Amino acid sequence: MNERTREYLRGRFGDHYRRSDIALPPAASAREWGFIPFTAGPGTTMVRHKALLDLGDLSAFLVDTCPRHVYFSAGQYDDPGTHSMEDKGWRGSDLVFDLDSDHLPNVDPETDTYAEMLSTCKDALLRLLDFLHGDFGFDPERTSVVFSGSRGYHVHVREDDVRTLDRDARREIVEYVIGEGIDDIDQLTRVETVAGMGTKNPVEKRILKTEGGWGRRVHDRLVSVTESVQAAERSDAVEQLRAFDGIGEKGAGKLYRTMTERSEEIANGNLDAGKFIHRLAQRLFERAVDEESVPIDEPVTTDVNRLIRLPGSLHGGSGLLVTPLAHEEIEAFDPLVDAVPSTFEDAEITIESKTEQAVQLGGKRHNIQAGNDTVQESVGVFLMARGRAEKAPE
Repeated sequence: MNERTREYLRGRFGDHYRRSDIALPPAASAREWGFIPFTAGPGTTMVRHKALLDLGDLSAFLVDTCPRHVYFSAGQYDDPGTHSMEDKGWRGSDLVFDLDSDHLPNVDPETDTYAEMLSTCKDALLRLLDFLHGDFGFDPERTSVVFSGSRGYHVHVREDDVRTLDRDARREIVEYVIGEGIDDIDQLTRVETVAGMGTKNPVEKRILKTEGGWGRRVHDRLVSVTESVQAAERSDAVEQLRAFDGIGEKGAGKLYRTMTERSEEIANGNLDAGKFIHRLAQRLFERAVDEESVPIDEPVTTDVNRLIRLPGSLHGGSGLLVTPLAHEEIEAFDPLVDAVPSTFEDAEITIESKTEQAVQLGGKRHNIQAGNDTVQESVGVFLMARGRAEKAPE
């Protein structure tokens, strides 16, 4: 980014902040603040260990400083402005989750478009919220969701019970969400002893824990497969069951018979209802972890001193708005439309692009010519912030 581009962006960021009213996070004065200015050179300079008192009025600070990025801490402290972490006097931290689209296992940044990557990331976000609300029981009213302004989403849980969790406890939450440390279906079962038939000794049965968590997820899949098998012709059902690893034609036939004759026991979570049910449940568990786990950024969640991007600020690497979202807004939210700042929508600017390129922004496809090209300002800001164009001389 050359000096002309940097000064242009800095000035327009300041114009945006003059028109904005950014809400402070809860307990803002107890948090550490940091920012990255628009500095010359290829690197960035993080200014941190600031208290809100050091910054003064937040709106005035943003207008005067025009930072490239703005952050506040997940942690709350007695003295947030001191430089020593040990001397800050930690009181507790929000539980924060970070989802980056280019870190997701089913995303290829080389072939997927930016819009496709963000759509995949939203799917992961919805799965994460299902864990937080369904499995952990966190209150949606105390769980805030924020589009990061670039690659994905942040989630802040501000429950009293989680504030004082240490790194190890937070790591356990991460491991649960990503499905780590659970590799066998028997870890999701309990053993019940029932009376045997006639003079037989009591029998132990493995019962899937269906009340919640990963057990519920596997149970839902097992019941769904059972219902599908019952609704199909025998030959089709057997073929469907043979698709699972480790289940051949003979095993599929036995499974079909169990599922049609003992479906109530399966619905009750009995993995010993018939031969091969346990094996099928193991395969379904593996699929559940593969398809429903959420690859969150572990260091963000486990770091009680983490700085996280300020909702309502601009992301200096995209020019998009770091957008807080109500839960009912998430499904319909389109970051490449809804996070485009209105400040940059009404004017055109001329940029320099080394290559021809295309940008999907504001609900339109913008084809950029190599050399000088006049574009909507939001498109120009986006490309300049991402290092894909420079501001053309006036």
